[in-house]
Amino acid sequence: MEILTYLKIPYKNIGIYEVAFTHTSYANENGVESYERLEYLGDAILELIMSEYLYKNTNYEEGKMTKLRSRYVCESALYEYSIRLGLNNYIKLGKGQLEQDGKHNKAIVADIFESFIGAMYLDIGLDIVKKFMYDYVIPIIESNELDLFNDYKSKLQEVVQTNKKSLEYVLTKEEGPAHNKTFSFDVIIDNIVYGSGTAHSKKEAEQLAAKDALEKCVEGDN
Repeated sequence: MEILTYLKIPYKNIGIYEVAFTHTSYANENGVESYERLEYLGDAILELIMSEYLYKNTNYEEGKMTKLRSRYVCESALYEYSIRLGLNNYIKLGKGQLEQDGKHNKAIVADIFESFIGAMYLDIGLDIVKKFMYDYVIPIIESNELDLFNDYKSKLQEVVQTNKKSLEYVLTKEEGPAHNKTFSFDVIIDNIVYGSGTAHSKKEAEQLAAKDALEKCVEGDN
């Protein structure tokens, strides 16, 4: 598998990585094992590694470390890691998912990162998984270049609570084919539209709307 050579992973069992890239749609059509069990394992390993990283490299209190860890292993972050490393190019999908461009489906691509970590752990151990994370993922985190790590909805909620204002997100538009929809949301504070956002998922559109509202200096508006 080219990706293992490219990432300089000293693998022993190529078969477990084949499983790690097998989506349930492909598994069901071909009678093979899917990545779901490896994804479960990888999720726990990622939490462990990120917890240790934050403990050893920051002096933050428990609450802040927990919040940061959740950002670093959230779906958006895992998707970004997978895309940057090219893991999505190796996903094995059933016909339906292929037709729907499953290799760029956010949930699937994020899952693949977890299953890949799970496979690596079982094949060559935790120390090498840590090295992989420190070589390829920690630099992304430390660069602060990824906007996805900013939880604008939480920030806006804090502002609104401080000023005792009402807050809601309203879907204003939904368009496109089922496999490639776009959603538009307005964020409304005290019955006034403060921001708008459009994305391929509702969660991302809401985050963009919140970001738009924050950039318009909601903090200083009474």
